[in-house]
Amino acid sequence: MLVLKKLQLLLLLSPIFWTVNYHSYGQSILHYSDSLNSRKLAAVIGVETIGTVGSLVALNELWYNQYQQTPFHFFNDNSEWLQMDKIGHSMTSYYIGYAGIEALKWSGLGDKQATWFGGGLGLVYLSGLELMDGFSEGWGFSMGDMLANAAGTVLVIGQGVAWNEQRIKLKFSAHYTAFADYRPSLLGTSGAERLLKDYNGQTYWLSLNIKSFLFKNTKFPGWLNLALGYGAEEMISGKDDPEMYCMNESWCDDLNRYRQWYLSVDVDLSKLKIKNRWIRMVFGTFGFIKLPAPALELSKNGLQLKPFYF
Repeated sequence: MLVLKKLQLLLLLSPIFWTVNYHSYGQSILHYSDSLNSRKLAAVIGVETIGTVGSLVALNELWYNQYQQTPFHFFNDNSEWLQMDKIGHSMTSYYIGYAGIEALKWSGLGDKQATWFGGGLGLVYLSGLELMDGFSEGWGFSMGDMLANAAGTVLVIGQGVAWNEQRIKLKFSAHYTAFADYRPSLLGTSGAERLLKDYNGQTYWLSLNIKSFLFKNTKFPGWLNLALGYGAEEMISGKDDPEMYCMNESWCDDLNRYRQWYLSVDVDLSKLKIKNRWIRMVFGTFGFIKLPAPALELSKNGLQLKPFYF
């Protein structure tokens, strides 16, 4: 399993992930070459190679070297966290691939070539992490993680091949919950840690651009998206074993993990007509975040309206 602390290091160390939304605004911020520019292509390949190898080496030094190395082995964590961690894998793979595609397009490489060569970057990168997991005590090579990584790659490449654009984007939102108080060592103590570690407050979204599926001349606003979300609650450990961490406290009896499904609206910030380049850059950088909006939630508690959900 790619544990969340390691995922945090990945996001901080990998410039590939963080360039995606900057590149997604490239038509208005950066100049995309009309034909192949060998210097740009060399720069892209160099940056991606250094970023990939450098961040993997850094993760090995900062994370894996703290744990005993073992012979290569597998690890089945498919039932943990109600698969919330798996969707996180898909999202990471999706955005790294998205960044790879846009960077190659910026160099002037053809759309199809950029999609196939750049879109697989996330799967290649995360496969390196899984291989390191396979030699690390306490984890192992997870086929579930690999399938999730592949799903993110299929999503980004499939849309690039079919439509030459990303009509459906993976997005993320998070809020604070009380569950982190029950096990702060795992779910976080500070505000930032809780947003990143506490799966109970996280929601992953498929944000669909409605206009892109309608007739070409429609006047439907291009920035308005339909968002389908997935979340889970009442989890204080990966497995369904809260009694192991409750010290016989009575509140444990009420914990019964469950899934949540959401329907909401979203805004595609890249479709907003904003003249200021710096505002566009900021919007692009945080384009993977699902904006707060009313939402319908379906769970074991029935159908509920959330007037303001994030």
